[in-house]
Amino acid sequence: KAKILDNPITVLKGMAGSGKTLLATQVALDMFFTKQVDKVIITRPTVSKEDIGFLPGDIREKMDPWLAPIYHNLHALYNKEKIEKELAAETIEIVPFAFMRGRTFVDSFIIVDETQNITTHELKMLLTRVGEGSKIVLNGDVQQSDLPAGDGLSKVIHLAKKHILPVPVIEFGISDIIRSDICAQWVKVFLKEGI
Repeated sequence: KAKILDNPITVLKGMAGSGKTLLATQVALDMFFTKQVDKVIITRPTVSKEDIGFLPGDIREKMDPWLAPIYHNLHALYNKEKIEKELAAETIEIVPFAFMRGRTFVDSFIIVDETQNITTHELKMLLTRVGEGSKIVLNGDVQQSDLPAGDGLSKVIHLAKKHILPVPVIEFGISDIIRSDICAQWVKVFLKEGI
């Protein structure tokens, strides 16, 4: 938590179920409800062969299948009515990653979930949008990238280290898995089998 608070950009890298999104969401909401930031923006790529435009409803309803884990974390951490009020006011905003282009983020806390499914060029677009008083947390598990040409998260981590940028990478291991015992057991099996 301290590294997120002390740095404008932080990477939370680790296995499924290790609490990356929960930690980022907790810090974001704590900062928001104590008025350290004006807005929380949560984004996630939609890795799908189909465009979400064909789905019924408004943008939030279209994104619901991809964002169910985010809503779960929001409601687990704070009163559901309080969260829904902020979502309606768009002070907590959940947007598809494709809609982040062209925006500037000031006094905001941005959580990028499933960053391993975002390309290097897409991350370049995002990281150059971060303005004063803002924080960004990149969550991802590079073992679960759905991109055939390599994920942007690994490249950003490499570039931050190469150019000695103040971007801490917090690594989560098997012992950090909080989702369930069976989740941890499967992660161990997949690692052992090289899958």
